[in-house]
Amino acid sequence: MSVKRSERLLALDVFRGMTVAFMILVNTPGSWSYVYAPLTHASWHGYTPTDLVFPFFLLAVGMSMSYSALKFEHAPDIDYFRKVIRRSLLIFLIGVALKAFPFYNTDWESLRIMGVLQRIALTYLFASVLIRYLDDKSVLITGLLILVTYWLLLILFGGVEPYGVDSNAVLKLDRLILGDPHLWTGLGEPFDPEGLLSTLPAAVNVLAGYCIGRQIQRKTSHELISKLAIIGTVLVISGHAWNLMLPINKSLWTGSFVLVTVGIGGIVLAVLIYLIDIKAYLGWIKPFLVFGRNPLFIYILSILWVSIYFLIVIDGQNAQSWLFDSFYKSIVTPEFGSLLFALTHVAGCWLAGLVLYKRNILIKV
Repeated sequence: MSVKRSERLLALDVFRGMTVAFMILVNTPGSWSYVYAPLTHASWHGYTPTDLVFPFFLLAVGMSMSYSALKFEHAPDIDYFRKVIRRSLLIFLIGVALKAFPFYNTDWESLRIMGVLQRIALTYLFASVLIRYLDDKSVLITGLLILVTYWLLLILFGGVEPYGVDSNAVLKLDRLILGDPHLWTGLGEPFDPEGLLSTLPAAVNVLAGYCIGRQIQRKTSHELISKLAIIGTVLVISGHAWNLMLPINKSLWTGSFVLVTVGIGGIVLAVLIYLIDIKAYLGWIKPFLVFGRNPLFIYILSILWVSIYFLIVIDGQNAQSWLFDSFYKSIVTPEFGSLLFALTHVAGCWLAGLVLYKRNILIKV
């Protein structure tokens, strides 16, 4: 089966949908005190299955860009960048607005500026500029140069412990530009895992996704599987080898982390292409197609849903804590109850997506 330039593989949409579903799952446990280890992020160095979710989403963003870019191949730069800037600004502002919601009691002086949507917006903007003016080979070379340059910046400006949580260059730049009050404090002290400097290597995941999308448009499925599997394996091995000098670290989004996540993502996509587009095992994919149809909208909905939970107070607890303690935690073990709560949340988001899917409604963010 030849893959035409205008043709999308089902596997790509399933990959995106699986990523969004898992993204919602790991973000919404019943209680952060009761979470199975694979569903948590690595404390600092290293990675867990959960650490693969965001880089996979950025890969999916890049793959989608390889198709949307076709529509603007012969369009003037002003039309192309009008669309890119409008979309980047909208996604960034939605991310900030979700942090500030419900607005009436927001402490603007300590509002966190960066976040997942904000990083998506910035990486999309940065990658859009590069793919507009560079050919595929130059995009790959530029991506590698970004990773090496970022490594050097970590070493040069990171002090005695360039990869330490309180001494890295990412933190120093964020403190200089954003200020401590506007940084995440989930590690007990100011540090933003979606920092400004670490957004540069994160953009390489988008560029890698774009290059994968370009290969999808040119290769037959059999050729694509072999290429993705081989290159993916090489990248995973290379990333672990680089780990001996540059730790695999999602919070810093190190180059070794990029190689490993792009490699694993490529292997997963190769498996999906084999199962879906070659063997035609399609009975299980519809739930993920629902998520993949409106990924950003469903993800935003999931964040808003949790925010609303915290506005409702029952017996002195927010609605999420009350529901978890009074129901989920009372019928099973706390960890399993926390997982069931997250799965319920995923199911609710899927039902909302299903309504849009059945009506063929595409909400572009």
